[in-house]
Amino acid sequence: MEEVALEAVRKSNVSSLAPMPEPEQPEKSDGYYPIGDVSRLANVKPFVLRYWEEEFPMLQPFKSPSGRRLYRQEDVDLVLKIRRLLYDEGFTIAGARRFLLESAGTDGAAGENGEAALPSSQSATAAELNRKMLLDLRDSLRSFLTLLERK
Repeated sequence: MEEVALEAVRKSNVSSLAPMPEPEQPEKSDGYYPIGDVSRLANVKPFVLRYWEEEFPMLQPFKSPSGRRLYRQEDVDLVLKIRRLLYDEGFTIAGARRFLLESAGTDGAAGENGEAALPSSQSATAAELNRKMLLDLRDSLRSFLTLLERK
């Protein structure tokens, strides 16, 4: 009787030492991700993705004949970029849309005045400086607002 109990303990210990299963990757069928998988990857609700489709013209997932949204890898990358801009960097929807349109439009294109666009390293540096200035300005305005609210 004790041998059976010892064998059960050994089996339970061996099974507890088994490697943990890998986290589930979303299932792709023919290179497309369903909206549920994309929403889990981006950590947003599906209705947010549907709203972003209306607000960001460059985000246009394929729709199956049954009406299901299917996202390509490029769409998933764009969703992750939009999420980063909105949630991590503090852009508004309009600001993120403008940023994405400008970044897509300035890839080697001429400026509005017919001037050549800045090299990508210079334009990236200028954009980063502008962004830092705006963030500093925002922080200053917040501190002024805090001071005014105290009075």
